[in-house]
Amino acid sequence: MNYFSSNFKLGILGGGQLGKMLLNNTRKFDIYTCVLDASNEAPCKIASNEFHLGDLMDYDAVYNFGKQVDVLTIEIENINVDALEALEKEGVKVFPASKTLRTIQNKATQKLFYTDNNIPTAPFSRFAYTSEIKEAISHGGLTLPFVWKCAQFGYDGTGVKIVRSLSDLEGLPNVECIAESLIPFKNELAVIVVRNEAGEVKTFPVVEMEFHPEANQVEYVICPARIDNEMVKKANTIALKTSQAFNHVGLLAVEMFQTKDDDILVNEVAPRPHNSGHQTIESSYTSQFEQHIRAILNLPLGQTDSKVGGVMVNLVGEEGYTGNVVYKNIDTIMKMDGVTPHIYGKKQTRPFRKMGHVTIVNKDLSKARQIAEDVKKTIKVISE
Repeated sequence: MNYFSSNFKLGILGGGQLGKMLLNNTRKFDIYTCVLDASNEAPCKIASNEFHLGDLMDYDAVYNFGKQVDVLTIEIENINVDALEALEKEGVKVFPASKTLRTIQNKATQKLFYTDNNIPTAPFSRFAYTSEIKEAISHGGLTLPFVWKCAQFGYDGTGVKIVRSLSDLEGLPNVECIAESLIPFKNELAVIVVRNEAGEVKTFPVVEMEFHPEANQVEYVICPARIDNEMVKKANTIALKTSQAFNHVGLLAVEMFQTKDDDILVNEVAPRPHNSGHQTIESSYTSQFEQHIRAILNLPLGQTDSKVGGVMVNLVGEEGYTGNVVYKNIDTIMKMDGVTPHIYGKKQTRPFRKMGHVTIVNKDLSKARQIAEDVKKTIKVISE
């Protein structure tokens, strides 16, 4: 099929920053791209060939949009999967497949998938309602501390809480959830695996993630991870095993823990471009966004090696500020060597909302990490 400067239509479900960065590549290749999103102010609106307004969880909105395109992909997991399944039966190519997305959408189902496929993961218990947890603790079926995760619709640190005492359960929503053993770990790692329909598979270098202690969001991504070769091999092996179990097409970001005993445990996966791969735009021969487009269109995959060490800093809204966004001191960070800011196009900021990211590239990774800290201290996402 001719994708370039043709009548072919690619559809993206979701119009956020990941979609916007995908559109940089569809523009580069002149691939006609349509986007569906519920917000009239979605970052993708100005860059897509067609922008459609609609609720991603609404069957009719997703189905009717999907009927207008040749290949359908996502930039967010919260999609009406029944509509995707119907589209697949009618011949629309959907990546990731509805079966994969149905498994991943629910954290309890996702964890059971790892168990069924002998993929190492932290021990967990599944509950229909959060209220059942106290009884499990009192009967000795569950011990403190653990990590509470809502089964569905959690993202960017929401729907996750470390429970160290019974009082920590107060105020949590009474929903389907899991209680996961709190794992002592050395590092949080991620590997992005890319696969096309022909079965060609590549991995990006293992990255190390540093999280914000309050927001539970990724604060820094460091590429390559500062781990030894043996751990690199382990992480890659488990990421590839996870990818093979899902038999996915496109990107699969596999988040993992490196335990104190140097075991690798899979935390969760995302079947789309991911925060752990943003630095690839500047630091890799082929970015994660271009690779996703190549993979879902069954084109040859690009080179995944890094050209240079890279660190990514997330730009999130400062606490205490809500309203029209202002990027304070952005001119200062742009004077720093190897620094590239990416602004997502969200006009309104609020505490911890992802508003952009900054990539720092340097041949010396420790230098890049230091500059990243300087960037974090300097730029502030505030409101007017």
